Amino acid sequence: MSGLRVVTRIHAYPPDHNAGAEWMLHEMLRALVARGHRAEVWLTHHTTNRARYELDGVQVIPSAAGAGFGTEASGADVLVSHLESVPFTASLARGHGIPLIVLCHNTFDLTWHPLATGNTALAVLNSQWMKAEAEEYFHGRTRSPDRLLVVRPPVRAEDYRTRRGDSITLINCTRDKGAGILAQLAERMPDRKFLAVRGGYGEQQPPDMPNVLVLDHMPGRDMRDAVYARTRLLLMPSSYESWGRTGVEAMASGIPVLAHPTEGLAESLSTAGVFCDRTDIDAWQSAIDELDDPATYRAASRRATARAKQLAPDSDLDRWCDAVEEVCRARTATR
Repeated sequence: MSGLRVVTRIHAYPPDHNAGAEWMLHEMLRALVARGHRAEVWLTHHTTNRARYELDGVQVIPSAAGAGFGTEASGADVLVSHLESVPFTASLARGHGIPLIVLCHNTFDLTWHPLATGNTALAVLNSQWMKAEAEEYFHGRTRSPDRLLVVRPPVRAEDYRTRRGDSITLINCTRDKGAGILAQLAERMPDRKFLAVRGGYGEQQPPDMPNVLVLDHMPGRDMRDAVYARTRLLLMPSSYESWGRTGVEAMASGIPVLAHPTEGLAESLSTAGVFCDRTDIDAWQSAIDELDDPATYRAASRRATARAKQLAPDSDLDRWCDAVEEVCRARTATR
């Protein structure tokens, strides 16, 4: 089945906005384009881009150029949305009788509630643990998504693989992501080089310290050369992660990842992760010191590389494309 028109309504998109959710969506739309479908992304938030543009074959319509979305969307074969844009898109899908696909990036009620409207043909979860949470949430409810599908955030190792650097890195310097842990470690370890990368959302609080280099938020495709090529260890002391894409990006280069054991990070990093409780700063310092041993570091690096290979995205993307085509076939059959 080819030639589908897949229309997406979301708040922001690369290259202006570079969070994990948006890069996950982009890789999924990119796979549909490779199958011969047309993918359009209509934005709700203002960006520096005011004219339509194309990214890997995906057509992006900024809010400044996106008047008349409701009329345009009526000609879609399927509508796609995530995060804050789901309620409006779901309403539009009901009004036009178009199937709705929702990408779910967390397990909060604000994610699940719009899916109980009765017209969600497919809910995409980014991990097995999220699927279990969704099944529990919708159990016994009269309305739920027609189908749940797990698509792990697609990371192509060749897009991120590089020679490792010598810094200890944190990406997205918010309190919840662990900016405070980074600051404590940098204070305790003044002879170490730390790297703090501003994220695409949340209040950024990078430490102002002589041994911490701070980089601004950047397009995802700049991360390999600007960040991972400088990185020896990646810190992920997040209070919540449903998956943790940056950990997988780092592992493509054999960079060990030190992480707080959230459900998502435990699944994405698996046995390649080095896990410490985010409240135990001594444990984080000890883990960093232990990786100074060359044999210990080599073993951790090998585990990281092997895990990145296990997470190669081709099979997940094939299932995703198949599912979109099945949704559209089902719609055609009921007309």
